[in-house]
Amino acid sequence: MNIVCAKCLSVNRIPDQRKDDSPVCGKCKARLMPGFPVELTDENFQTFIKRTDMPVLVDFWAPWCGPCRMMAPAFEQAAASLASEAILAKLDTEAAQQTGAAYRINAIPTLICFQNGRELGRKSGGLNAPQIAQWVKSLL
Repeated sequence: MNIVCAKCLSVNRIPDQRKDDSPVCGKCKARLMPGFPVELTDENFQTFIKRTDMPVLVDFWAPWCGPCRMMAPAFEQAAASLASEAILAKLDTEAAQQTGAAYRINAIPTLICFQNGRELGRKSGGLNAPQIAQWVKSLL
């Protein structure tokens, strides 16, 4: 499977049976499945979403959004519990307005699960860590 490094955007080929071995980027040595949310921007969003074979759950949020800030710790917990099944990422819609508009983000927080650039599911509103994990697993 291919996994894009969130730090340097290098595409790394990882054997399926090695994804639980904490793989690192061949170029910059950053963890490819870090167990915490990675930050996405307008510049790296499409490359990361389209070239990563694993499911990628993106939290579309904004710093001024109270429910977004309340859900942030639960999203981090879900990232740790789903580390071998999905990569969790955050996109600040205030800073990345182009991507937010392209995906018609009208309410935040909004979670969208992607796989190979294709949207698998979308959910708006705050969730706790078990709800996030359960929803992602239901999509896979």
